[in-house]
Amino acid sequence: MPVSSQEFRDAMARLGAAVNIITTDGAAGQGGITATAVCSVTDDPPTLLVCLNRTSPRSALFLTNRVLCVNTLSAGQSAFSNAFSAPSDEAAMASRFAVGVWGKLVTGAPVLEGAAASFDCRITEVMEQGTHSVVFAKVQAVRFAEMAAGCLMYYARSYHGLPIGQG
Repeated sequence: MPVSSQEFRDAMARLGAAVNIITTDGAAGQGGITATAVCSVTDDPPTLLVCLNRTSPRSALFLTNRVLCVNTLSAGQSAFSNAFSAPSDEAAMASRFAVGVWGKLVTGAPVLEGAAASFDCRITEVMEQGTHSVVFAKVQAVRFAEMAAGCLMYYARSYHGLPIGQG
């Protein structure tokens, strides 16, 4: 018997994941989304995999600009996740970047000050799978915060701050 979309979503709610704000800027414009579908592919060359929902109008910005920054949120940054996860038009997107302090590294994609880690990347390959574009992005620069802040996780459809152990 096939697994239904709802059963799959319910099971995925039990797979804890780091919360990320994925940003871009370039000829197609500035934009950002909240995503948990991010993982390391290899460290030689440093490459990440990011999944973008093709039905989102913001996905085209990433694919046209060909740059992105994965900003992994610190434990106290759930407000950023909420801001970037809501549907928006262009004017609303600009107001989201008014929240927080943003800088740039190599590619020009916005980098969030205080993020647990930021990975500034150039898109090298895109594969289509079902409803999503699977993006491979070569890391051009990184920046990371002090470990004391911890990391923001998403599990069972809610946020959880992951504290740093005293090991």
